[in-house]
Amino acid sequence: MTKQTSRRDMIKGSVALAGLGVLGLPEWAFPALTQDQTPVRFTDLPDTIVLERTPDRRIIDIRGIDGVFTPSDQFFTTQHYGHPEIDTATYRLQVSGLVDLPLSLSLAELQAMPSRELVFGFECSGNRGPVNGLSSNGRWRGVPLRAVLERAGVQPEAREIVLFGADHGEEDVEFRGNTFPVDQQYGRSLQRDQALSDEPLLAYSLNDEPLTTHQGRPLRLLVPGWYGAPNVKWLSEIHVQADQYLGKYQARWYRTLKGEMVNGEMKWKETAITKMQLKSFIARVTRETTDGSRHNVFGVVLHDGTPLRSVEVQVDDGPWQPATLDPATTGEQYGWKFFNYTWDGATPGEHTVTSRATDINGNAQPTAEELETKQTFLEHNPQLPRTLIIE
Repeated sequence: MTKQTSRRDMIKGSVALAGLGVLGLPEWAFPALTQDQTPVRFTDLPDTIVLERTPDRRIIDIRGIDGVFTPSDQFFTTQHYGHPEIDTATYRLQVSGLVDLPLSLSLAELQAMPSRELVFGFECSGNRGPVNGLSSNGRWRGVPLRAVLERAGVQPEAREIVLFGADHGEEDVEFRGNTFPVDQQYGRSLQRDQALSDEPLLAYSLNDEPLTTHQGRPLRLLVPGWYGAPNVKWLSEIHVQADQYLGKYQARWYRTLKGEMVNGEMKWKETAITKMQLKSFIARVTRETTDGSRHNVFGVVLHDGTPLRSVEVQVDDGPWQPATLDPATTGEQYGWKFFNYTWDGATPGEHTVTSRATDINGNAQPTAEELETKQTFLEHNPQLPRTLIIE
């Protein structure tokens, strides 16, 4: 089903996060709308936005973000083969291939292993403006992928770790003019070094609750700093192999095609969807009712975990001005980051407000013009000018 929600309803709390004390966060940490603030209308978004609630897709309204963590039942999702229901009592994670000891682990056995917590905010690689609703942030808990692989014993000749979900569907695989209908299981792979690092997590809870069906119950992969596609849900099998994995959603579907000048010639380069590209966007602008010329610009940064150097905001064609990162979000390497900018002296009429983020390595969020040679829509991270009307 779909649900139509007004901007004001969303901002007033339909994305409310209950239990501040449970989460251990002070009330000041939340960018919730207060009584002396009034939302300003974006002209690049409709007053009423359709929040998708179809079986395979769920988005958030970024104008209504009012907590560090996205509630589990509202966390974004997008799927290719539906949402399989798995009996947690009979569930087994299979580990096979080039291992010393094949494994079949129940959820209880996985939960009995040493666990760790991960705050991780990410987006679908197809997430883009002006909506940017395929993004969320959560607090996850699970067992490191490395611990499971070490229990199985990865053999020396192994080079690739393939992770399969329980979701599957019929696909037509084309090869030199021929089409072969096959039952395709969703899968992604990690190279050996990445899989055996400290980063990847096999998560079984989100925001201190068991995973929902939409979030991959009972177990999903999380690769911190990566886009959503590699974070396999309903994880059912880990297969260790020497060969490169070339499944549809690894080799053919999630790719970026971009032109680069090499030795004076345009070369077309295809790259896999893995780490998130540095991105910021403005989620809402509010006016202080006590001073109609003062406004707050609130936004979000998504990135691969590389520390940020700065976030800046530009009003119309004016100079870039420094924004302030919210301390409630800066302590977690892989969580999304909030920023605020105080816009003083706003005049009535139409305006454009833009943000850009820069990391400590000097990598700045690009403009749309700088991405003109990028042909595919995935990894969409240009600066996004928001248009609005000050009344």
